[in-house]
Amino acid sequence: MTAVGQGRGGLIVVVGPSGAGKDSVMGFAARHFAYRPDILFVRRVITRPSDAGSEVHESVSTAEFEDMSRSGAFAVSWQAHGLSYGVPVEIADRVASGMTAIVNGSRAALPAIREAFGTIAVALVTADPAVLAKRLAERGRESEEDVLRRLTRQAPDIIAGPDVTVIDNSGRLDVAGQRFVALVERHCAALHHPA
Repeated sequence: MTAVGQGRGGLIVVVGPSGAGKDSVMGFAARHFAYRPDILFVRRVITRPSDAGSEVHESVSTAEFEDMSRSGAFAVSWQAHGLSYGVPVEIADRVASGMTAIVNGSRAALPAIREAFGTIAVALVTADPAVLAKRLAERGRESEEDVLRRLTRQAPDIIAGPDVTVIDNSGRLDVAGQRFVALVERHCAALHHPA
């Protein structure tokens, strides 16, 4: 697969454990940047009902996802937690034309995303283990056993690296949200005024 994001734009991938509040942090930033036509929040294609979870996404069946994948509808796709996720190929075109796209990703999918988009920025949203456990329990989407499995899942270690920014979302959303907004602003400034 060739790198498609070689224009003036860029991709910011938001990753982190379940319950860290990735959707909330992204939602905070989406409201902040609502006036910015050069910043796009990506709507992923997921094999999950449209009313499940807080993320706005395009819901498709497994068969539909496979058909879309075969037809080249995705810039990149991956599987996690028994579901399939895809980033529409149009996003690669938007990034290549100069936009900054922000997508909810997966730590395990970062190598494929880097391969598809070239240079990316990564926002690793984290929270204290006790906070994660409380949020997952409050979601009510999984059994206690599933919650424990998520909390003990060994994810790839991506904390190190010049393209990774860690954002602790254990406390108030506006604090983590402003840190993410600052990351997006730095990223956009670097794209348009490279050193």
